Amino acid sequence: MSKLSRLREELLEDLRVAQERDPAARSAFEIALAYPGVHAVWIHRLSHRLWNSGMVAKLPARLLSQLGRFVTGIEIHPGAVIGRRLFIDHGMGVVIGETTVIGDDVLMFHGTTLGGVSMSKGKRHPTVGNRVLIGAGAKVLGPISIGDDAKVGANAVVVHDIPAGSVAVGPVATTRGRVTQADPYADPALYI
Repeated sequence: MSKLSRLREELLEDLRVAQERDPAARSAFEIALAYPGVHAVWIHRLSHRLWNSGMVAKLPARLLSQLGRFVTGIEIHPGAVIGRRLFIDHGMGVVIGETTVIGDDVLMFHGTTLGGVSMSKGKRHPTVGNRVLIGAGAKVLGPISIGDDAKVGANAVVVHDIPAGSVAVGPVATTRGRVTQADPYADPALYI
């Protein structure tokens, strides 16, 4: 199968999954025109291919991803690896970092972040398994793993691995001390 026909199949598959998972969806035509989550995934599929085609294409890949952010309100770094049939419902405010890896058949809701806790180079974003659901406003942070078939509740803050088939809910913020003014740009991981 050629690269172009494989891309076409992925794009059609993204339409089908949106129609299957969203009870408000009335037609593939409506989804293709009016679903920013689908548009963001499509733009990512193109920018990711550019990103991986060589150093010269990194800037165009970033520019395309920023155009997608402007149009959809969803920010997906072109370096992120996204599996098949990702559906982002509603989508506004979703952020997916550069070293994120997302498996197949994942469902994400608006306001979710798959982000880092460090400004260092290397793996700093989550790895999300297959068939995972991530609720609205959830923050999944750091180079952690979310196992297959897990569910992350709305507004949960996840900073540790979640085993396959588990449900993770609730915020975990606690006071740990005071911020010093010595280095206002210190690595944010110091506070996690």
